Amino acid sequence: MIKEIIEPARHIPVRAEVDILVVGGGPAGIMAAQAAAADGLKVMLIENRSYLGGNLTIGLPILGFLGRKGNEIIKGLPSDFVHRLQARGQATGHRACPLHVSLTMIGGEASKKLATEIMEESHVDVLMYTLCTDVIMEDHTVKGVIIESKAGREAILAKTVIDCTGDGDVAARAGAQIEKGNDEGRMQPPTIMFSMRGIDIKKLRESVADHPEEYDVDIIPNEFFRTDANFTFVGMRRKIHEARQAGMNINVERTIIMTGIAPDEMWINMSRVNGTDALDPKDNTEATFEAHRQNEEVVRYLKAYVPGFENAWVDKVAPFLGTRESRRVVGKYMLTRDDVLQGHRFPDAICAASYPIDLHHPVGGDCTLEWCDDCYDIPYRCLIPKGVDGLLLAGRCISTTHEAMASTRVMSICMATGEAAGKAAQLAVKAGVAPAQVNVSALQDALRQEGVYFRPEE
Repeated sequence: MIKEIIEPARHIPVRAEVDILVVGGGPAGIMAAQAAAADGLKVMLIENRSYLGGNLTIGLPILGFLGRKGNEIIKGLPSDFVHRLQARGQATGHRACPLHVSLTMIGGEASKKLATEIMEESHVDVLMYTLCTDVIMEDHTVKGVIIESKAGREAILAKTVIDCTGDGDVAARAGAQIEKGNDEGRMQPPTIMFSMRGIDIKKLRESVADHPEEYDVDIIPNEFFRTDANFTFVGMRRKIHEARQAGMNINVERTIIMTGIAPDEMWINMSRVNGTDALDPKDNTEATFEAHRQNEEVVRYLKAYVPGFENAWVDKVAPFLGTRESRRVVGKYMLTRDDVLQGHRFPDAICAASYPIDLHHPVGGDCTLEWCDDCYDIPYRCLIPKGVDGLLLAGRCISTTHEAMASTRVMSICMATGEAAGKAAQLAVKAGVAPAQVNVSALQDALRQEGVYFRPEE
């Protein structure tokens, strides 16, 4: 029998009153806070971990800064972030990639440090080790959030709140309409990234380039690897088949590895735990244990079957499970698969994007990619939850379908929507209006002033 406890009413102290509160300090959150604070408003950012940066810190390259025509389409504050990392030798340039359109290698620890520096420079009040557990509502308007920490239960009041949790935690607690997964409710599986060092990357590149009959590559021509030392490799299905025939238990159909910042470093993206609900702590716990078990087998496979890995060792392991999909908040407009693939334009565009629909199948071990011809717009209405005022969305939880989210979920696009949400919140507070009432032309002009790319008229 399920038991319930009735929690008695109690007085909750108000820790802070701010103009704009950003919940979640990942790629979207740090951009949102920076953009919101650019005009002297009182901005606070809360984060449940002990550092800022989220997925910027776990070894993934940033995908999708470039469009299909090779031009940089994610600009503004996200581009500034990468340029500052480059100046420290902790990021590569944006490299065109036939598979992922583009990739940008970054240093995880350097990203943590830079994110903190930017918050200090922007005079954002940062509160870490803090969970958002509820919202403060007045009719249909969010007026703040309830937090939990070692200090207990407290409240933060805000004129506008931006949900950058990735999982849509604030929106869900505010009563926004939520969707999860595909038509059957199944979501893309999570993974735990890890890096290996001591890899002879030159040997790997030459082996792949010289022996396409042995080392099959998805989409990218084998010859590509002869000339570019920074790459994402997806393929070697035959090698995985050989490993399985030899008794190894590999849960994916393809080898997915990518170069890191160090010359002998590669990051591995090959664990996947199907059937995981990222909103269930038991599921997340079991998925974490299972992903670590899978990664042990993946290491054995790489050292035995992939050239250059013979003497490699595990160097770093991501500190948390990488979630590809959880809640999607239903907004004023829901971006669709057709919008992405047909490169739709919108009069209220707040950024352009070009990453493919990269769908890791909820069942089985494969994934599929579909590309648009150039790029597509993300409209401002995708950042505004339907039926809830005083709240903006940014990052993975913006209003999209299951298929469209498989494109918008990557970090470059999350950073771009974060910047737009932060700037929109700033304009809303200054004008004394709800986010849905922000003048879109004024928002677009403000984003252009920060260097954001908008598609030219056809």
